[in-house]
Amino acid sequence: MIKHSPLSKAALFIAVLLIPATFYSTPLPQSSDAVKLSGSLAPDKTKKGRVVKAVVVMDIPQGLHVQSNKPLDKFLIATKLDVETPSGMTVGPITYPRALMRSLKFSKSKVAVYEGRTMIRFPVTVPANYSGGSGEIKGKLRFQACNDESCFPPVTREVKMWLNVE
Repeated sequence: MIKHSPLSKAALFIAVLLIPATFYSTPLPQSSDAVKLSGSLAPDKTKKGRVVKAVVVMDIPQGLHVQSNKPLDKFLIATKLDVETPSGMTVGPITYPRALMRSLKFSKSKVAVYEGRTMIRFPVTVPANYSGGSGEIKGKLRFQACNDESCFPPVTREVKMWLNVE
């Protein structure tokens, strides 16, 4: 059995306290690639003449935010969703979530941003005379991701959803 002196125990305790926490933390995301996109339709199978609810979800990791659809500074890029549907289907109004107001290092005034899980919703109407058995709904989302100190170049990313029509 090895005996440790109180001095060696104290030295070990201090050494453990001095090890930087950064060795154990994950690095903050440093590009728009860290933002994950997905899309879904509810229901994903419908009858002609019906409306389905569509949602595009942005999963924005901690350490990043995305400019809202109505940024408060003219130099910031608004989040914008464009939706393409098969011939005959129509898209209703796109509903963006309420922005969060944040104070950030790069801006003297507050900025309107999205953080975390952000959902953009819109209805898709399948006309009663729709001739297809299914269709691809394609969303093109343009957004600008930033961290607390600077913004990355804006990107446009695509998300696809499939609708089966009876």
